[in-house]
Amino acid sequence: MTNTIKQTRVRLLTVAVAAMAVFGAFAVSQAQAAQRHFDGTVLSRNADNHTFRIKAESGNRVQFHVNGNTEFERIPGGFSGLNRGLRVEVDARRTDRGWLATQVEKHRSGGGGHGGGGDDGPNHG
Repeated sequence: MTNTIKQTRVRLLTVAVAAMAVFGAFAVSQAQAAQRHFDGTVLSRNADNHTFRIKAESGNRVQFHVNGNTEFERIPGGFSGLNRGLRVEVDARRTDRGWLATQVEKHRSGGGGHGGGGDDGPNHG
């Protein structure tokens, strides 16, 4: 009987480890899929809601939220420097509130930026 209990415990442990491995791989792929890069032109900024909108090179209009962790590069004043007409590159991740901008930088002319299209797919870098 003791041997049967040990075998059952080993089977349960094996199933649990396999389930955690599958779930972990799924969670990583979901996190990677949620990352996205956008190139576009600032349409508006709403300081009260901590949001800004761009018109992506694809023609889509996209709204982003910012928070204290959002990084601004080459934009004097950070969030307050997001003026209408400014060309930007935005790295963002999907949240339950929409797109959260993780990094916003002034577009580099001459192709020196991230490259790619207006709303490139996941893992674009």
